[in-house]
Amino acid sequence: MHIEPENDTQRLEFLLLGLAENPELQPLICGIFLSMYLVTVLGNLLIILATISDSQLHTPMYFFLSNLSFVDICFTSTTIPKMLVNIQTQSKTITYAGCITQMCFFLIFAGLDDFLLTVMAYDRFVAICHPLHYMVIMNQRLCGLLVLVSWVVSVLHALLQSLMILKLSFCTDLEIPHFFCELNQVVQRACSDTFLNEVVIYFVAVFLAGAPLAGILYSYHKIVSSIRAISSAQGKYKAFSTCGSHLSVVCLFYGTSIGVYLSSAVTQNSHSIATASVMYTVVTPMLNPFIYSLRNKDIKSALRRICGTGR
Repeated sequence: MHIEPENDTQRLEFLLLGLAENPELQPLICGIFLSMYLVTVLGNLLIILATISDSQLHTPMYFFLSNLSFVDICFTSTTIPKMLVNIQTQSKTITYAGCITQMCFFLIFAGLDDFLLTVMAYDRFVAICHPLHYMVIMNQRLCGLLVLVSWVVSVLHALLQSLMILKLSFCTDLEIPHFFCELNQVVQRACSDTFLNEVVIYFVAVFLAGAPLAGILYSYHKIVSSIRAISSAQGKYKAFSTCGSHLSVVCLFYGTSIGVYLSSAVTQNSHSIATASVMYTVVTPMLNPFIYSLRNKDIKSALRRICGTGR
């Protein structure tokens, strides 16, 4: 009957194989990831709370930082809770609708991370290269527009990829060697022609990852040139310290994500790729609040006021 494939799709379930096949390791993995998730949520919530409550932090840089913290909470929330539930229930299944939904939200927040890091690089570029015009250029309207455009592009990209997945048919090989529904892995499970999907994935990867990275590199090229022109060593240090945290986060996010995708092109070991992807999906969002708070006096003083340990 013609309606059978549709019914099959409704009943379809994928199996998320996770990070370890050994059942004895599952409680350990559950404990580690639960701890990392709680630290990520708490750390990023504190950054958001600090930027909202302290009037000194009502500047473009901290506006973008609070947006990044919100996105990082959402980014980890798309993957870790489902993984923890599967470990606790000793089930590896995720429904077809659940898999597509998880993949869609993952793509939205991964894209937002990418764009917000680029916007923050532009903010630092204006602050260091055009300090006298900073508040005029980085006005509230432009800041809001940059964040809005980041959301719109990320959502459109995620919807495009999700709609293209919906056109694929799946047969028997429904095991995903990952702890979440990763786009490439889902496409590889399809038993219909995936050529168009693969073309779109690689084209979009070049455009949506390559263009922001080029923007970041250009911004830092100009920043370094401006810092070198500063005569005093103290002035150079002060200028660089304002973008040191951001540069650390950029290196961490891009270094790990590019590393994962380069390794996936070289090796066919999906299990090692899944383990490596933990770095940019879990570890980076967890470390971001520490990187920004440890290297930033304004954030530290705001956090002390929140905790009631400082004026």
